[in-house]
Amino acid sequence: MTHTHEFTTRAGLSPLQAIEALIDLHSQATERLKSALDVYLSGGPPPSAEYRASGAFAYPELRVRYLPDGPPPPTARAFAKFTQPGTYVSTITRPAFFRDYLLEQLETLARDYPIHLEVATSSTEIPYPYVWDEAGAARLEQVSPVDLAHFFPHPKLAFIGDEVADGEPFDDHPDRRPLALFDAARVDFSLQRIKHYTGTPFDQVQPFILFTNYHRYVDAFIDWAVERIREPGPYTRLAAPGGIVVDANTKDPQALIAAGPWRRCQMPGYHLLSDSGPGISLINIGVGPSNAKNITDHLAVLRPQVWLMVGHCGGLRHSQRIGDYVLAHAYLRDDHVLDTVLPPDIPVPALAEVQLAMQQAAAEITGDTGEALKRRLRTGTVVTTDDRNWELRFTASSHRFNQSRAIAIDMESATIAANGFRLRVPYGTLLCVSDKPLHGEIKLPGAANRFYDRAVMEHIRIGIRSLEVLMRDDGAALHSRKLRSFDEPPFR
Repeated sequence: MTHTHEFTTRAGLSPLQAIEALIDLHSQATERLKSALDVYLSGGPPPSAEYRASGAFAYPELRVRYLPDGPPPPTARAFAKFTQPGTYVSTITRPAFFRDYLLEQLETLARDYPIHLEVATSSTEIPYPYVWDEAGAARLEQVSPVDLAHFFPHPKLAFIGDEVADGEPFDDHPDRRPLALFDAARVDFSLQRIKHYTGTPFDQVQPFILFTNYHRYVDAFIDWAVERIREPGPYTRLAAPGGIVVDANTKDPQALIAAGPWRRCQMPGYHLLSDSGPGISLINIGVGPSNAKNITDHLAVLRPQVWLMVGHCGGLRHSQRIGDYVLAHAYLRDDHVLDTVLPPDIPVPALAEVQLAMQQAAAEITGDTGEALKRRLRTGTVVTTDDRNWELRFTASSHRFNQSRAIAIDMESATIAANGFRLRVPYGTLLCVSDKPLHGEIKLPGAANRFYDRAVMEHIRIGIRSLEVLMRDDGAALHSRKLRSFDEPPFR
């Protein structure tokens, strides 16, 4: 394979033309990479260095030139905006999948700014594991990974990171400023991780996401979802780990899903799909801040509209009752997993639109209003700890909780909120009090089962309803300016 290619820049494009050009270049590069792999695995020669140097396997690159005569006009929008002139650049992967997202960003920019769009072949190659499907994976095992890495592009972790999202200094050159938080290599890396951890393909994940830390919430979500797909409405299918997709005609869908391979997945995902608009995903992240950071690091590349935590917590106030709700408006971050990239002294603000949606949903689902709702739904600070046995350090813990005025403790919520803040994904937390360890009400098996039977379905319905309320938003208000830095890439 020694023939070469000549790639030219396509300039002066409309947003739609730019996206079609991205799709065309990405499709050509992936097909050439697949073909070269197939030839090599069939005993043929590897691609030559000259062929690779021509850009045959490279990601497409999107360039947005914004060079106005004066300063950028002020806009209150939280995304698709410029803070200074320059050429903004990003490599793009899977543009067909991200088509709607790209079109939203580019059309909004083009409406308000005099921009010039270009699409070209980048200097970054697509790693071969990202184009080889599962059916052909066994063939890769017949060849030494060292040989594959020598002849074909492979993931290079030294060049995959979150420097832009974390606000680290970059080459402040007007000819090459970052267009988006994540480049193509970072996105592709996370898309593969999403499937690995959730057991479902990334393209099934919906833009409105619920996280939970107990499998009982999964059972309740599945029961609710099956009812919805059997009645008239927007939802038509439910996807589960292992390629399982059920619809209104599926016989005994709960049993089919329960018998699936979800136990093999570290954080199984379930996706309620609609043919007419966005759906809802539920991911059981289990217990602990490490999982919470892990999955949100990866889901962020999908640019979801919002993610919410709905799970159990320990109540820290005497006046709380088992089954009461906690709406977090602040977080005491004792989880430690994000400290190096988002120090714990950085405040993580509550987002008004999300808070109001969760309060409205709680009122609708519980039927409580006024003082009755206030008694069941308390707003306050949530502690997130990485020490499941924090109770064994009662004196130190209780003093710190007292200082923070905390009303609840868990092991995931602050991590999810902080990573949402860090990666510009709107977030919120609604927890349910399952025990009160500081006041002698610990979680005993019999009482716990009665609590679960009573509270889980109501709680998951509040979470679902919160997302449905937020779906009605046009996006501009939901994506709060609280999430933007003062030197931000244009894309959301």
